[in-house]
Amino acid sequence: MAYEASNALLRPKPPADGGAVSRAERSTLDELIAVLAAHPRGLRRWSVMRAMRANRAKRGRDIPHKFEDEVERIFRRRCSGGAEPQSPAPGEALFYRPKETAGEVWAVLPAPDPSPPILQQEPLPEGRNEPES
Repeated sequence: MAYEASNALLRPKPPADGGAVSRAERSTLDELIAVLAAHPRGLRRWSVMRAMRANRAKRGRDIPHKFEDEVERIFRRRCSGGAEPQSPAPGEALFYRPKETAGEVWAVLPAPDPSPPILQQEPLPEGRNEPES
């Protein structure tokens, strides 16, 4: 019985909120998206952290002791093609690391175009101005 109890302690517990993002994490995620959206080709990790700290200082927001760890964890959790064991599903990724850059550069994925592709109309035969009805 004691053995079963010790195993129960080692099993990870599911999140109490069903895996939803906390308000603080959502706020940090929104800040990260805003910083990276202003730089379509991406920014080095150091520049991202500096910009996020500057934004927080300008707004008078708290900068936690482990702020950079939290930002990096949020980035990695939502980075496509990452080495994280729990990488996001293909449609849920928000960030990526550009391959054509040297060093650790972070970038936000471009938003998918919600409009359907424009269908090309075939040219009308000569002598006709309107399609047949």
